[in-house]
Amino acid sequence: MNREKVVFAFFILLALTLNFGFFIGDIDDPAHHNTYELFAAIVVNLIATVLKFGDRTHLGAVLLATSLVADLQLLAAATVWGWAAYVSPAGYDVDAVVAVVSLSGGALLANVVSVVLLVAETMTVRR
Repeated sequence: MNREKVVFAFFILLALTLNFGFFIGDIDDPAHHNTYELFAAIVVNLIATVLKFGDRTHLGAVLLATSLVADLQLLAAATVWGWAAYVSPAGYDVDAVVAVVSLSGGALLANVVSVVLLVAETMTVRR
């Protein structure tokens, strides 16, 4: 068993599951979307992105692109959350929650594509 591949797949799947955990719930209810889960999703997505830099194949480039999209979406969600909570006079209201969760949903879609590509690549590898 290749430990590098195990770690690689672990972080890709963990990024997906953390993002899904943050995303799931009523879109306009802040109680359903934990700040720490969003932070964990961002950190794990960034780690997964760094792990994807070594692959020089065409599929590796697509995997890196999906990871960069997820990073961008999650960082934008965190920025909106921070802006709403600490700068905006309206505070962290329903509109801000919806924007944060929607951005997280975009990242979730990118993570799903990444996992599908990982599974497809795994299925085509010959022993």
